[in-house]
Amino acid sequence: MTQVHAIRIVLLSVALAAAANAAKTFDIYFIDVEGGQSTLLVSPSGQSLLIDTGFAGNGGRDADRIAAAAKAAGVKRIDYLLISHFHGDHVGGVANLVERLPVVNFLDHGDPVDTKAYPEAYVTAFEKGQHKTISPGMAIPVKDLNVTVVAAGGLAISRKGEPNSFCAGLAPHPEDEKGEMGEDPQSAGVVVEFGKFRFLDLADLTWNKQLALFCPENRVGKIDLYLTSRHGGDSPKAFEAIAPRVAVMNNGPRKGGAATAWHTLKDTPSVEDLWQLHFAIAGGKDANSPDTFIANVDEQCTGQYLKVSANADGSFTVFNPRNKFTKNYPARK
Repeated sequence: MTQVHAIRIVLLSVALAAAANAAKTFDIYFIDVEGGQSTLLVSPSGQSLLIDTGFAGNGGRDADRIAAAAKAAGVKRIDYLLISHFHGDHVGGVANLVERLPVVNFLDHGDPVDTKAYPEAYVTAFEKGQHKTISPGMAIPVKDLNVTVVAAGGLAISRKGEPNSFCAGLAPHPEDEKGEMGEDPQSAGVVVEFGKFRFLDLADLTWNKQLALFCPENRVGKIDLYLTSRHGGDSPKAFEAIAPRVAVMNNGPRKGGAATAWHTLKDTPSVEDLWQLHFAIAGGKDANSPDTFIANVDEQCTGQYLKVSANADGSFTVFNPRNKFTKNYPARK
């Protein structure tokens, strides 16, 4: 082999490796836990961040569904587990999860405000790994991603943002003010960035706490993909400033997926499509997306997930394994 040929082979190998790396996507699995939350994020490097674990019980149903999504993603351990808040539909499945997958780092907003102490099963789990309390502004160090905590422990990130004209006329909800000491207002919310692609998950953050994040300035910025807060509950009109292109509703057949919230999202000018984990029975045909965009259309189901694959240029696809339907969303112009 001549020196010229050897150089060409090296250059070709470098080019192929660069192309392979460029082709890797940031993948998000929205896992069906019947109206709770569990969202698996897998970076191009293969590192994983799981947000919440669904419910306990049901024979370990939710942990089985998480493990199935992890297997599909090629994930053999959870590098970071973020518990958004300490309600049973978010933290309940942790004991079942650690029986199926090792968890390295456990993250949360701090002591629960409802019970004043961590759930025993959660303590047992995090004693086998590393445990850390998060706060707004902190970064979760997942390789290839920028993961920023924008809300936690009842506080919002303090960075500057663009003035939000959608805040005009909005007022706090009195019912939220009465319940501000509960766990929902403590929810941890994150913005996850991969190149130009941006994803927002606010867990069960209440109306009033969302107002604090969006008004009078939008401290979140523009978002490509939005996981509906409170399983598809109402959000203040101020959220329109984030201009989400696609929304995913992590509802169950009889939990979440409120008709008023569904119509609010559908009427939001920036939203191209609204995907759902379940057909919401109470909403009927008038307040549900077409079946093509729903992972599980029957109340008794096998628990299909929705998968999003994002590219660094901001383009992404959404895939529905139930019917093999895929829709592509080009990068913003």
